[in-house]
Amino acid sequence: MSTSERARAFAVNSYSYIYSHRAQDCIDHLARRGHARFELMLFPGHLWPAELDAAARRDMCRHLADRDLRLITLNIPAIDINIAAASKEMREYSLRILSEGVKLAGDLGVPGILICPGKHNPLFPMPKARMTEYFFAALDQLVPLAKSCGTRILVENIPLAFLPDAESLMAALDQYGDPSIGFVYDVANAVFYREDPLAGLRRVRERLQLVHLSDTVLDKYIHGPVGCGVVQFAAIPPVLREIGYTELPMLEIITHDPEADIPASVDKLCAMGWSGA
Repeated sequence: MSTSERARAFAVNSYSYIYSHRAQDCIDHLARRGHARFELMLFPGHLWPAELDAAARRDMCRHLADRDLRLITLNIPAIDINIAAASKEMREYSLRILSEGVKLAGDLGVPGILICPGKHNPLFPMPKARMTEYFFAALDQLVPLAKSCGTRILVENIPLAFLPDAESLMAALDQYGDPSIGFVYDVANAVFYREDPLAGLRRVRERLQLVHLSDTVLDKYIHGPVGCGVVQFAAIPPVLREIGYTELPMLEIITHDPEADIPASVDKLCAMGWSGA
């Protein structure tokens, strides 16, 4: 495979560029490096709903279509918001932010937007049943909104969440019941949480929409370039074939040197048997 062919076998998340590039400039930059499918972070100055009026949204859609580029997902960092917070005010604020993200996803023709089910206090967690109630109440608002906007809600296994692993999050979704809610499985998050990613992928197969790839160590929460940590990437492609996963894997590599680390990660993954969908 050529360098361009290898690049096109992977979608790319824009996290490493949130401080340096606006979203459209980031997409153009990554497209010049061979990538054609993207996940954009919702972040002020990069891609933020309040900063894009209707005309800017239409222009971005045309820009992508003219270049045969496609947005797969929008993603918002879970640091500033919490839909399962103890205070009603924080939950309402978080839902307002996410609702605007959902509308933006619809306007840009993005198939899905990621949400975190909510974060707990690690020192003295709120009862899980109460947090689940708040999570479900948020879904009651976000899922119908997403459907009306032509997109869908996706959840992710995140170590800082009160439902951090495949089993607990899938159990909650099974209880909630709506089959339109998809799952983004993050391999590095699973490994950091000491979850077997192969078992996790099999558990979420019914809802799986996207796989996030990055590396991590066990003593620090990172999403580093392939080879910097302990993720066993070579074991994953056979499981993806087994469960019928056909989407491009998403590189969610967060680094101060994406120009070197992203293409190096592509090369290493291809050498381990990855070839995209």
